[in-house]
Amino acid sequence: MDTYGRLTEEIIEELSSVLGPGGIITDDRDLLENYSWDQAGRIWGHMPEAVVRPGNTTQVSAVMKIASRYRIPVTPRGAGSGLNGGAVPLAGGIVLSLERMNAILEIDPVNRVAVVEPGVVTNDLCRAAAEKGFLYAGYPMSTETSYIGGNFATNAGGGKVVRYGSTRRHILGAEVVLASGEIIELGGRYRKDSWGYNILQLLIGSEGTLAIATKLTVNLEPKPGKTVNLLACYPGIEKLVESVSKVIGSGEKIISCEFMDRNLVRYTTEYLGCRLPEQDRSGGYLIIQVEGDSEEQLEESYEKIGNICLSCGAFEVFVAESRTDSAAMWNVRQNGLEGMRARDPYACGSGDLMVPLSAVPEMLRRIEAAGREWGLEMGIIAHIGDGNIHPIPIKPEGMTPEKWAIYSEEFFEALIKEAIKLGGVGSGEHGVGHVKQHIITQSKSPAELELLRGIKRTFDPLNILNPGKMFFPLGDR
Repeated sequence: MDTYGRLTEEIIEELSSVLGPGGIITDDRDLLENYSWDQAGRIWGHMPEAVVRPGNTTQVSAVMKIASRYRIPVTPRGAGSGLNGGAVPLAGGIVLSLERMNAILEIDPVNRVAVVEPGVVTNDLCRAAAEKGFLYAGYPMSTETSYIGGNFATNAGGGKVVRYGSTRRHILGAEVVLASGEIIELGGRYRKDSWGYNILQLLIGSEGTLAIATKLTVNLEPKPGKTVNLLACYPGIEKLVESVSKVIGSGEKIISCEFMDRNLVRYTTEYLGCRLPEQDRSGGYLIIQVEGDSEEQLEESYEKIGNICLSCGAFEVFVAESRTDSAAMWNVRQNGLEGMRARDPYACGSGDLMVPLSAVPEMLRRIEAAGREWGLEMGIIAHIGDGNIHPIPIKPEGMTPEKWAIYSEEFFEALIKEAIKLGGVGSGEHGVGHVKQHIITQSKSPAELELLRGIKRTFDPLNILNPGKMFFPLGDR
């Protein structure tokens, strides 16, 4: 059982001297509460004793040295946009917020990289890269709210994964602070190496349990050529999912292939005050973004993709003829969770299931069957081109929020077991946090768990970095 130190006045004074004015919050309960929960919901939250807001790597290092000396637990935090309680300070102690470390330090066109601090909002990096003629392609759908550091921590993905891959593919280097306070440099401005164990790749997706990233070197892609967005309307899901593998395997340059079901579109368009074409008839939609090197090639590509969709049961395929048309359809997709939560503030978006593309039709059938069995209405969105499915169930009328928090996670546990049976995993991008902890530990073999816990012991022997997350319940290492 881990025994942690408490923050005394002396320790708080020591932290304050390191961080300077405004660098620490200890006595404002309302402010502290803002850092006690993430988008998993307040019911999963836990109050910190203090919040520290360092402005540079040296201050992060100093905080960790103090925390290590007195064995104070530290929970790193980005934007708090996570959905599985990864930024919740389960053991109390210190929340280390990276919000002040928000500078884009460099756009390097020669090496085709950007160097950023972890508190940079993802969309700010996307805009800065675009101004220099590049694309940052590793972003999730929460591009307007998430931080680059949070994307690093969860290996976030998004609508362009089918073409460009997830965050892991786009992190080339990192400066990180260990639990001891030591600073190390990993990777660099190069794209391959065979130079020992790749610690950088181990840290990507580790949810702040092994180290804290304080500077990241990210890959930039050339801007895509000419693109167009298609909106394919289907009477139901069965026909729709048959299209996906044919679209992806068409040989055309597919940048995105996204799915929205009827319920999600209905509630999200009500929330946004808009409508999609054929909304009353459609049981589901595909948004497909196609790239071409010329107008002629682009037209040939989207006609081919449109015909594939029609041959697989789509009753209409619309081609966005302007940026306004494209923005309208993507706005519904990007605001899907918000739309469902406008219908029900307790709508649960914590679960994202990952299965092989070939298993998507069966997984969607199992999700719908489970929804009926559990008596749940839901909406579904998906990065369907790479097999990442997001069911969003709504709290049944009359169920208390406390009961719903447990019931919804039991429902996701049932779905995750089905995803694993189909050769998948319990999350493609949302991560584990502490909400999904009991599920992931059931899915791993004893031998693998021992290896994972050994890694944690090596990086963090005092178990002070984000304790109680992923494979490590509080007091169990």
